[in-house]
Amino acid sequence: MSDNSTLRTPLPREVADAYVDALIALDPVLGTSLGVRASNRSLPDYSPEGRQAVAELARHTLAVLDEAEQRPEADTEAERRCGRLLRERLTAELAVHAAREDLRAVSNIHSPAHTVREVFTLNPTETDEDWADIAERLRGVPAAFEGYRQCLELGLEQGLLGGPRPTATFVEQLTEWAGRERGWFEEFAADGPASLRAELDEAARAATASVVALRDWMRDVYAPAVQDAPDAVGRERYAVWARAFNGADLDLDEAYAYGWAEYHRLLAEMRTEAEKVLPGAGTPWAALAWLDEHGTHIEGVEEVRVWLQALMDEAIDSLDGTHFDLAERVRRVESRIAPAGGAAAPYYTSPSEDFSRPGITWLPTMGETRFPVYDLVSTWYHEGVPGHHLQLAQWAHVADQLSRYQASVGLVSANAEGWALYAERLMDELGFLKDAEQRLGYLDAQMMRSTRIIVDIGMHLELEIPADSPFHPGERWTPDLAQEFFGMHSGRPADFVESELTRYLSMPGQAIGYKLGERAWLKGRENARAAHGESFDLKAWHMAALSQGSLGLDDLVDELSKL
Repeated sequence: MSDNSTLRTPLPREVADAYVDALIALDPVLGTSLGVRASNRSLPDYSPEGRQAVAELARHTLAVLDEAEQRPEADTEAERRCGRLLRERLTAELAVHAAREDLRAVSNIHSPAHTVREVFTLNPTETDEDWADIAERLRGVPAAFEGYRQCLELGLEQGLLGGPRPTATFVEQLTEWAGRERGWFEEFAADGPASLRAELDEAARAATASVVALRDWMRDVYAPAVQDAPDAVGRERYAVWARAFNGADLDLDEAYAYGWAEYHRLLAEMRTEAEKVLPGAGTPWAALAWLDEHGTHIEGVEEVRVWLQALMDEAIDSLDGTHFDLAERVRRVESRIAPAGGAAAPYYTSPSEDFSRPGITWLPTMGETRFPVYDLVSTWYHEGVPGHHLQLAQWAHVADQLSRYQASVGLVSANAEGWALYAERLMDELGFLKDAEQRLGYLDAQMMRSTRIIVDIGMHLELEIPADSPFHPGERWTPDLAQEFFGMHSGRPADFVESELTRYLSMPGQAIGYKLGERAWLKGRENARAAHGESFDLKAWHMAALSQGSLGLDDLVDELSKL
């Protein structure tokens, strides 16, 4: 007798989770990030054929979703929300693929090569079996890098060129990964057990050789071919990426104007706070420069890691039960130092689905050993608690009530970055920024996110600088002007500013999601507070908001307003 249950059309949440299973088979890096042990031995196929396979899976899934949404049982809020997210995400990803962006994916932070290196930091390393998985994965590095090179080579043939600035930076990064006496992969493998020493060393040397080969090709073939290519992507390409990163078809001119409005608001507030830090400083950035030398700071790399851990632990203890209700496994988050050779910005990696690997915040030291506190407090509220960690770990915690897709693969960048920026503001509202030094650092971080909107949209669309701007009014944005403007309005060092601009040039539309996402979160909270009046419960709203899974900006305000 046949099992009719296997023949029925699945519901949208089942379609979404089947897509995750199929995608993991094509993308073992995703599997490792989710904690799937079987994924830890291999790497994705980054060749043109491999990218086409991912696109075909998306097309097939959309066809199945069409049928799933016709079922009467799909007419529930949970099924509609998941189906809406899946359709929007896959459609946006297919638009990026149709624009052949895979063929010019050169970046200082977000490329197949970066993904390959970073996934090793997520591999378990406790047992000999773990290290055997690592050895096998190391053996796959040359093929992964070669597949990526084939995409870039095809891009050259078709006139689809990466930007010259990201290319130059990427060559420098590959040189650092290659090392002098031994490369990054060899350093990583050196911690493995003696029983696998020969196997690990051989695989790591081959991985380093593939780094050198990719570096040489990028330097000698790719870089000369793209040296005259524009760094700006133009309005059409920008719109495709903006949809992918924000989950919305944005009014880019309105967003650009909003960035300027926030710039002027924050500049006035920064001037007030700077006067408290250093009376007569002249500019907020003069006060920040003074803090670099004379403000509170942490000496030592390990010392700053411990300090950041304590900052997150303190935030969890203070917020749990008052403004959030946290499961015990969500309360665990670790602070680590990022591997050298990456971008300058701190980042966060989510816990595995079973929480056997915790959420982790990563601090790139960029060779520094002295760390001003003003630059770290609100940043770790953003990366850790109550920012990225509370949102993404809570998604993992309630994944069985949502779908696996909504809790992981379906993440919309602007949703997550918007929450993390909202988290910084929340900690300011709650009084956790204890003095003018920390508040000025927070406002500097807010200003950075506002100037991101201005320069990201401005330089990619080559917009005019407004007449009321204190900086080159009436001129058109260029990457050089953007770097100068960003540097003038940031307390970060020059290498951070340059790294950030290179990031924006290679990830158009991503950097604007922080402030635009924060605006959506604040509007949703405002609407919910107005609807509930005096009965509004902020803690209940936070937990409901963090338990609804991923949403694009098109849907986020509406969903938050209903809570």
